[in-house]
Amino acid sequence: METPAERTPATPAPVELSDLAALKALAQPRRQRMLQHLTLHGPATSATLARALGLNTGSTSYHLRELARYGFVEETETPTTRVGAGGAEEDGETGAEGAPGHGRERWWRAVPGDRRFPPRSRQSAEMRHVMDELNHHAYAADLELFERLQRDSAETGPWADAFPYSRGTIRLTQPELRAFFEEYIALLNRYKRPEAETPAGARTVLTRFLAFPAPLIDADADADADADADVESDAGADADAGAEVALAHPVDAAPGHNRRETEPS
Repeated sequence: METPAERTPATPAPVELSDLAALKALAQPRRQRMLQHLTLHGPATSATLARALGLNTGSTSYHLRELARYGFVEETETPTTRVGAGGAEEDGETGAEGAPGHGRERWWRAVPGDRRFPPRSRQSAEMRHVMDELNHHAYAADLELFERLQRDSAETGPWADAFPYSRGTIRLTQPELRAFFEEYIALLNRYKRPEAETPAGARTVLTRFLAFPAPLIDADADADADADADVESDAGADADAGAEVALAHPVDAAPGHNRRETEPS
């Protein structure tokens, strides 16, 4: 069997999510939690999702239908048949006449794919607001999960050390950054494989990629800061020499200009 490094995967074609309605459907926090659960743990019914996430079945059923409307989830074959004490199937959510789930449990799975969002420069004001909400909830959930699993890593045995991460800087042009990102996606696809080809002992590993340009240095601000430092240094020298130093502004006077606080991201 060839190793991941030797594999040449059939990479899926990227699909851009430019439909505002689809983005709004995806940005709903409960739907993000449901998608994450399906991605991590595989297919589930609305009832099993409700129990796992502390929701009610009616809510999870509705959110699953909304996610399915935009292609994020789909019905799948029943993994196993579980029979309750009374002889009836558990988690039974049956579909309408003629629907795929008629007469059996309706199981749902996350639909895989290379989904991408429009570049920031092509997003409308409303789309930017939706994307900000989506990213805020997604990043917060990722960080919470990473920290929680790392705290509980003593219970994972040999996987206790399976938390690699990296923080670094590189100097790139915009085309180079795009190429870097595509190489990262290709690397992920090279390590993906069907369940039948996955070796024993393998576990689902969550990967996250985040890159952004460092803030530019304001040369004028730096010059002003240097000038202020020189004044403070000179004043300090005079004070040490015993000379009186007059304050540029009395402590109870209004400042010469308003200083605008940086807006939170």
